[in-house]
Amino acid sequence: PLPERSPFYLQKIEDGHLNNSLGSPVQADVYFPRLIVPFCGHIKGGMRPGKKILVMGIVDLNPESFGISLTCGESEDPPADVAIELKAVFTDRQFVRNSCVAGEWGEEQSSIPYFPFIPDQPFRVEILCEHPRFRIFVDGHQLFDFYHRIETLSAIDTIKINGDLQLTKLG
Repeated sequence: PLPERSPFYLQKIEDGHLNNSLGSPVQADVYFPRLIVPFCGHIKGGMRPGKKILVMGIVDLNPESFGISLTCGESEDPPADVAIELKAVFTDRQFVRNSCVAGEWGEEQSSIPYFPFIPDQPFRVEILCEHPRFRIFVDGHQLFDFYHRIETLSAIDTIKINGDLQLTKLG
């Protein structure tokens, strides 16, 4: 493993300020000194109906893809269950989503009314947890729903972000 002082060390957010959507920018700067991609952070208390995750960033100039995943822990071996993986694929102009339960990937969903991401432009993704589903909003517009495949919402306690983007804010 890399030393903690290495700039490539994956930040771990232990004190749960990821779930504070009303947090002031000062707080965000304190708790997320550098939103480094790939990013892995802890969602304090896990997901529950009414909880919202906010991801703001800027798409790279020549992007291929980027992904946002909500997982049950951060284990790599065996791999943690993935409650929802959102992947923006620029070559196909697709925003695909899927889940992985007990090592088995489910059926991928890809239908969207339009592709919301533009190279070199900022974006805002909100993942709202409701009782039966996640609702996904991009730049304030509801894009699609993804029905839960993991029943224990509180077990969904980790967010992972990777790919061709810069993170500007998490909430």
